[in-house]
Amino acid sequence: MGLFDKLKSALGKTRDKVVSSFKTVLPFGRKIDEDLLDDVYDTMIQDDFGPATADRLVDAVRTAWKAGDIAESQDIITHLKQHIVAQWPPAHRDLAKADTGPTVILVAGINGSGKTTSVAKLANYLKKQGKKVALAACDTYRAAAVLQLTEWSRRCGVDIIKHDQGADPGAVAYDACEAAVARKADILLVDTAGRLHTQDNLMRELNKIQRVVEKKIPGAPHEVLLVLDATSGQNAITQARSFSEHVTVSGIILAKLDGSAKGGIIVGIRDQLDVPVKFVGLGEQIDDIEPFDPETFVEALFAE
Repeated sequence: MGLFDKLKSALGKTRDKVVSSFKTVLPFGRKIDEDLLDDVYDTMIQDDFGPATADRLVDAVRTAWKAGDIAESQDIITHLKQHIVAQWPPAHRDLAKADTGPTVILVAGINGSGKTTSVAKLANYLKKQGKKVALAACDTYRAAAVLQLTEWSRRCGVDIIKHDQGADPGAVAYDACEAAVARKADILLVDTAGRLHTQDNLMRELNKIQRVVEKKIPGAPHEVLLVLDATSGQNAITQARSFSEHVTVSGIILAKLDGSAKGGIIVGIRDQLDVPVKFVGLGEQIDDIEPFDPETFVEALFAE
């Protein structure tokens, strides 16, 4: 199955809602006017784009209409697609790479977001790209988290560096950095402890892990990926803002896209946070993760 078909399937719930609502307000041949633009705005709100994003996109449509570039309802979807894709220039889609030594990727997120599973999926994906991957099991607070990641590492066939449950996450990160260098790993994926974005003490622990890897490997962490649950909708943006107060989030893994009717949040995340979605989770299996491709996404989102 190609990426378009995978995304179209995963976006099924979202697409049904988006296509149905836009069809209602954009009958073929309807002339664009302010009433129509108000309807488009309301539709975007219903489809979880978020108020700020809906405002910006409607303003873009209004500008094109007044410039004479578009005139009728059927032109709006095409214009929206182009405008959304433009938010992800190619340079913002790829994972960063270390100049020398292992590339260190910290993965953060609240419990229940799909964080640890996303780490495993990403490890599996990168290994299939020919990379030598190591995992750091720094989620030492949650019961069975280390066991869960250990089992995933076995299935993926990648190294794991771990301590006992309850160990200091910073110490695990320290040892993992040393091991990744010694074993000549291409990529070190650091699974940090799941935490609520309102738990300042645990958020400070995340910042501590970042400082540890900064000292051990020059330029690290090269990426800080935040796992967000697509089903949480606009709350995902609140979470991302809180995490960004403690670490420099460079990209998003949007998990559980297949179970959500709120896939429009992808556009809101990029627009409101200026952080790109880099990977999307499309199911429960180890291979159900894909790099985010905006062109394919918009085509799948609006496909009938």
